[in-house]
Amino acid sequence: MHTIQKRTSFLAKLIVPAMTSAVLAYFVLHAETGQYGSEAKVAFARQLAEHNAEYSELVATREALERRVRAMKDGTLEKDMIDENARRALNVARDDEIVILR
Repeated sequence: MHTIQKRTSFLAKLIVPAMTSAVLAYFVLHAETGQYGSEAKVAFARQLAEHNAEYSELVATREALERRVRAMKDGTLEKDMIDENARRALNVARDDEIVILR
């Protein structure tokens, strides 16, 4: 009775570790540079800071506008203030007035 023995190749032992290393390298690469990776986290943080600054500016603008509206409520207005606000909004001046632009 004859038995056929197969010799194992040196390269055959490296196939599984090589495939595992390739898959691991793929996931590590995407963990660093992917859409939700480490680099994207820094970009998201910077973008969040910019949006927070813009939000703070908009809140301040809104509060200023709300103060102006409260000042213009019925009963608190004087004719001078109405006239001044209307002229400023419409860019209108009389012939005998001097306009100083800031």
